[in-house]
Amino acid sequence: MELLGKQYIGNKSTAEGKEVFYGINPRTGEALGTAFHEATEDEINQAIELAETAFKAYTRISVEKRAEFLEAIAEEIGALGHALLQRAESETSLPFPRLQGECGRTMNQLKLFAQVVREGSWVDARIDTALPDRQPIPRSDIRHMQVPLGPVAVFGASNFPLAFSVAGGDTASALASGCPVVVKGHPAHPGTSEMVAKAILAAAEKTGMPNGVFSLVQGQSHQVGSWLVKHPLIQAVGFTGSFKGGKALFDIANRRGVPIPVFAEMGSTNPVFILPEALKSQGAAIAGGLAGSITLGVGQFCTNPGLAFVPEGSDQMAFGSMLAEKIEELSMGPMLTEGIRTAFQQGTNELAQDPAVERIALGTNTQEKFSVDPQVFAVGFEEFSQRPEWSQEIFGPTSLLVKTRGEQDLLQAASELEGHLTATVHGTTADFEEHQDLIRVLERKVGRVVINGYPTGVEVCHAMVHGGPYPATTAPHSTSVGSNAIKRFVRPLCFQDYPQSLLPVQLKDENELGIMRMVNGEFTREALVNNQQQLANNS
Repeated sequence: MELLGKQYIGNKSTAEGKEVFYGINPRTGEALGTAFHEATEDEINQAIELAETAFKAYTRISVEKRAEFLEAIAEEIGALGHALLQRAESETSLPFPRLQGECGRTMNQLKLFAQVVREGSWVDARIDTALPDRQPIPRSDIRHMQVPLGPVAVFGASNFPLAFSVAGGDTASALASGCPVVVKGHPAHPGTSEMVAKAILAAAEKTGMPNGVFSLVQGQSHQVGSWLVKHPLIQAVGFTGSFKGGKALFDIANRRGVPIPVFAEMGSTNPVFILPEALKSQGAAIAGGLAGSITLGVGQFCTNPGLAFVPEGSDQMAFGSMLAEKIEELSMGPMLTEGIRTAFQQGTNELAQDPAVERIALGTNTQEKFSVDPQVFAVGFEEFSQRPEWSQEIFGPTSLLVKTRGEQDLLQAASELEGHLTATVHGTTADFEEHQDLIRVLERKVGRVVINGYPTGVEVCHAMVHGGPYPATTAPHSTSVGSNAIKRFVRPLCFQDYPQSLLPVQLKDENELGIMRMVNGEFTREALVNNQQQLANNS
């Protein structure tokens, strides 16, 4: 597939911007061939205005056609085959098996949301039928469901060129909810972004979607993202990336004349708590698993375990040695970008130079352009408790072991945590019996608690929560992974005394979609044959 380096505004491509940038090979630092044009403000405005026009038509398309659109996107991405993986590998240095898995995950996310759309109960339909004879005041016929917000801006992530990018979870859930999407491709993988965008547009054409249901704009400058979020027709934002980037977009959105929700997933340190009996009986296994989780994908996962609380003493010393041995066996490849590598080196150098911190493990790297050394550090709990900056994320293959002196240290550490995406606890049955208070504290601090596992690896399923309290995200009530992500891009709307002809199909008496609805306080898939009969049955 030929790359054009243009913006894709619905079914046309444009290249009005004079500034250009290139994808960079992280192994060599060299620019890849195609020049990509920086989007102009006018191009962004065109994409958003076209999305608003498409929204009016997209909301009237049947749920079956919307589901077919999502499935067609998955098919078109699959049809790109080796060419897509080859381009993604050249722009990210991520290995082919990882990219193959990520491509499959991206396709499965789209298919999952197609299933959710078809089943239909996610709209939370509620019906309270009229009570004309109620005294002293009659009740109107009142119905409720979730309706799409309008055009959504999505920002691709650096570390997942497929699953959290152009056709990733944010785009899939927004399209599933009925919202057109304007994506800003991540500048670390512009060619991959363009290829996937063309696949989405091909799917849109094949399934008869309105022009403008999807657009792609590209650019390195912060100005491109700012123009997107500031535009008054954009109704919500999906973002995965750094705290600095997510917070900047959040602030822009809240300074608008009409503020809009920003669903920013900004990463976290994802603390691991290793309890005493588990450390004694399972220390070697935990050390091996933790080393793999720390270094997976060169540590470039938002769920990378950057903190571990371990009981001090001989068991802790043995654990540290086993973890160091595993880390030092590894040779890390390149990070995604020069900027990410520079930030990692700065963060680890600051820890290494602090006299209170001991570096217990130093691995090697492959000597490719953006390669780094995996590292693990250790510090006493008293010193850690006085340095809140040590709880901040260093994005990459590193972790800080904190030596705790008992349950009180664990409770203090958990209580002082900011919001995180995950927390992990390793323990035996006896450990969990003795540390129930710790679990209860952690449940208030994170979006996902992992027991005797590792936080890297986020299953795409109905029950998954990939989110958490601020500063892990700007929207702790939501998730960016799993079918519940569809609810980010909708709002509740009440329909009072509507005639059947004006009601959405989900709220009409006959319930032709067969979705689960709450009718006069009870959940049912049955049709409302007669409102008064329904009330009589319920009474």
